[in-house]
Amino acid sequence: MDMTSGEIWLTIALVGIGTYLVRFSFIGIIGDREMPEWVLRHLRYTPVAVLPGLVAPLVLWPAATQGQPDPARLAAACAAFVVGYFSKNFIWSAAAGIGTLFLMLWVLG
Repeated sequence: MDMTSGEIWLTIALVGIGTYLVRFSFIGIIGDREMPEWVLRHLRYTPVAVLPGLVAPLVLWPAATQGQPDPARLAAACAAFVVGYFSKNFIWSAAAGIGTLFLMLWVLG
């Protein structure tokens, strides 16, 4: 698909305006109002719902291995999950996952 320079800049501008309007709807319009308790209760689950959708493809079908499951990434995901479950601390969980990934990549070559 060939796009001219003007079409590319128009697309960038429209996407920028769209994302601005989506953010403004939350920050500018309802940002100074008290949100109902049921909305706040549901918003607490947003990271828990989004994060697995972002991480699962990177663990199960990594591009680095042409989509084949990789023992190093599976071990890192398991280590991050276990440490996160018991410590309830994202920093320790991420550090365990990163450390395990680097160690497993070094061990497995």
